[in-house]
Amino acid sequence: MKIITVSNSSELKKFIKIVWKIYKNDVNWVPPILADRIKLLDKQKNPFFKHSEMELFYCENNGEIIGRIGAIINYNHNNTFNDKIGFFGFFESINDQSVSDLLFQTAEQWLKTKGCTHIRGPVNPSLNDEAGLLIEGFNDSPQILMTYNPEYYILLIENFGFKKVKTLLAYRLMADKFISPKLERVQNLVRIREKITVRKIRLKPKKYFIEDVKIIKTIYNSAWEPNWGFVKMTDEEFDFLAEDLKQIVIDDFVVIAESEGKVVGFALGLPDINQAFKFNKGGSLIGAIYCLLFKKKNITRGRILVLGVLPEFQKRGIDSILYYEVGTAMTKKYPYSEGEASWILDDNILMNRSLEMMNGEVYKKYALYEKEI
Repeated sequence: MKIITVSNSSELKKFIKIVWKIYKNDVNWVPPILADRIKLLDKQKNPFFKHSEMELFYCENNGEIIGRIGAIINYNHNNTFNDKIGFFGFFESINDQSVSDLLFQTAEQWLKTKGCTHIRGPVNPSLNDEAGLLIEGFNDSPQILMTYNPEYYILLIENFGFKKVKTLLAYRLMADKFISPKLERVQNLVRIREKITVRKIRLKPKKYFIEDVKIIKTIYNSAWEPNWGFVKMTDEEFDFLAEDLKQIVIDDFVVIAESEGKVVGFALGLPDINQAFKFNKGGSLIGAIYCLLFKKKNITRGRILVLGVLPEFQKRGIDSILYYEVGTAMTKKYPYSEGEASWILDDNILMNRSLEMMNGEVYKKYALYEKEI
């Protein structure tokens, strides 16, 4: 076995394409779009790398690629929390402890030379992107922008000495159950008491879309700031993400709440286009476009991706209105049979209570792991 450090576009494609080997017999796997993966990992195009570093490695045995890993230093994270954490991401491996150990040792060694004292992950490449290792709920395909992995990864990671530091939850919301009498009553009372009005995001004209993205960005960075591990997104990072999501956003699923003319919160939902992309076996961009056009009937669920309320308006029940609006749009207007709210920190008591009020059930769990270097 030998480790290759990715240094050119040909090696980057090899790094990306190993997933077709790992998941070739997995019916729940959703092939990535090759062009999207390249864009995400492109240090010239992805603004994340304006403040962070990453080195990519893959493991080769007799010319066959059998594993990969990324070693990442998020300097904005370390400046925010005043620590020396390094991260790992994009981890894939055959079911062989010696292979995964070699990959983790390689990532650790690189991070140690950069002055890191701990390694945490998986993040791809940050908590603002796809993050967490799936540890429960392997009988279902991942929703859009959620991770997926074989169950044996748990042992590969834990046998190397990693310990779980945080659990992330995904809730399933059923169309015929989520609007409970309690939710209906609570959100109506909150609308009246807080003088809340709700509007959809403005996708056109472009200047209005830019204005609304700026509003959402401000709320997101403010509302999520107290959360464990959260690092504010830069303007460029947020715009980079928004431009991608605009291609698939449905305006009914992105709502902004105002109280007497002041913006106080937002919720972002997306159709689970992974249900269409499952048919794009080769991961081509043309195939993805075809699937979006002709496999829409397969999309029967959506994901509530992000919800945020300004700190001074939290604990007033405004989140119940936002969930109600997005959930109603997904299940009454389209209609989807179910939705997913993810991910939520397992110790976020207020958010978990809100989802329980909507008869949500935790049906998947993800973990972040950490180890001293």
